[in-house]
This record gives sequence, structure tokens and C-alpha cells, in this order.
Amino acid sequence: MEMNRKLLCVSSHTLKRYHFSVRLMCLFVLSAEAHQCHDTYMRYDGLVSCEELILPLEVPRSIQNLTLYRYNISVLTKRAFSANGTETDLRALSLQDNNIQVIESCAFCGLSRLLSLDLSHNRLMVVSPGAFYGLEQLRNLNLSNTLMTSDASQLPLALSTDNLGNLQRLDLSGNRLENPFECKCDKLKEFYKWLKNSSQCADSNSLKCVQPEKKKNTHVMDLEKRDMECQNLDARSYVLLGIVLALIGVVFLMVLYLNRRGIKRWLNNIREACRDQMEVYHYRYEQDSDPRLANVAV
Repeated sequence: MEMNRKLLCVSSHTLKRYHFSVRLMCLFVLSAEAHQCHDTYMRYDGLVSCEELILPLEVPRSIQNLTLYRYNISVLTKRAFSANGTETDLRALSLQDNNIQVIESCAFCGLSRLLSLDLSHNRLMVVSPGAFYGLEQLRNLNLSNTLMTSDASQLPLALSTDNLGNLQRLDLSGNRLENPFECKCDKLKEFYKWLKNSSQCADSNSLKCVQPEKKKNTHVMDLEKRDMECQNLDARSYVLLGIVLALIGVVFLMVLYLNRRGIKRWLNNIREACRDQMEVYHYRYEQDSDPRLANVAV
């Protein structure tokens, strides 16, 4: 019995070493094959190909992982990976360092099961509002080191929840964005609550306020108590508005009081003018209604 246990332990240890050796050999083989491709290569489900890439590409339905590396793609056209309009089982797509500059609308249509998309280290200049249409199941999107300055303003439409409703992680690092946060009352509360209860922003402790001036360079995560002060400030602003309106009303009443005689004279003149006009109308009415007066007039 003891001998069997020793044999079992030896066999298990040997088997683990065997699996490790096989994995290491596969890694060397893949690295060697990728090295043979020089600058560009295509890898799908562990296999490496050096063939030329022509878009749109028809990805076989059985492939779940696809990597395109250093192809000069430039433009991702409509249905770039589903030329025939068929749905694929692709789960992970890496397009790192392919000089992609334009992503057209519906470029990823047909990849409805895609969970991870890597677009890092490209040169995106144009991102269509429907660029990520059809990626409802996407969880991870990597856009690090890939956005040109003019492209940043196009992202909000492309990254809307209508296109990426299940997105959990978005990497925008290395893009030198100018996205200062204004710690104003109408924005701070919900944003602070999201930062507090979410793990999606890895560097939340580094976020600082740029506005208003008295909160400049203050860490957003340190504003828990000051959030209530912000609300009080908002209430005080309404009180101040009420005081200003009251002062305007007082000034208006004072103007009326100081000019009461002139206003009374003006009202009397208007009343007399109206009375004279009504008497004229009354006289004409009586004259027109009495036939004797009409004959005399003739």
C-alpha cells in the first residue's frame, strides 16, 4: 500500500513536470513561429500565421482568440471581421500596434460574443459614433496609448451605454487627456458615490479637483465632509438670491413712493382723457339714435 502511494506521488509529480515541459515547449514554438514572421503575424487559438492580411476578414466561427500584430491596417471598415455577415464565437481580439487610424461604424458587427478588445498602441484619429456597435457583451476595452489629441472629443458618443452596456473595464492610460474634474455641487455627489463604490477607476485616489478655486488640487476622495458643505453653499446661494430680489422689490417700492405725486397726476390725466373720449362717443351715439336730430342735421 505504501509502495502504491509512493508510485502515485511520483507519477503525479512526473505528470506535472511533463505538462509544464509541454507548455514551455509550446511557448518556445509559438515564439519561434512569431519570430519567423519578422514584424507582422496573425495568431489564432495558439496557431501563428505570417500570411498577408486583407480586410474585411472572415473569421472562422470556431476561433475564439485572435491576435493581429503590426499590420498596417489604417482603417477598420464595416464588418471588418465578419465579411459574410455571419456571427462568430470570437471572445478575445487583440489589434495592438496596427497603425489603426479610423474605426468606421459597425466595424465590429458580427462579434456579439466578444468579451475583450485590445486597441492599444495605435493612432486613432477618427472614431465613428457607431464604432463599437454590436459589442453588447464586451467587458474589457483597452484604448491605452492610442488616441490622438483631436480624437478624444469623439469618444463619449462611441463609448455610450447603448453600444457598451456591459463594459466593466476601460483603459485610457497613456493618452495625455485633458479631463479636469470640476468639484461642483451638481456633479460631485454622484461622481464621488461612484468612485467610492466602484473598482473600475484604479487610480481614484489620485484624482484632484481643478474647480472651484478653493478646492483646487484637493483629492476627490477626501471630499466626503466637504460634499455637505457644498450642499450648504448651494442653499446659501438661494438665500442670497432671495435677498437680492427683496432688495430689488424695496427699491422699486421706494421709487414708486418718491414719485407718487407725479404718478397720481399722470393717472388723473389718463382718467380725464378717457372720460372726454367716452363723452364724445356717448354724444355721437345719442345723435345717431334720435331720428329727429338726424332730420335736423339733414
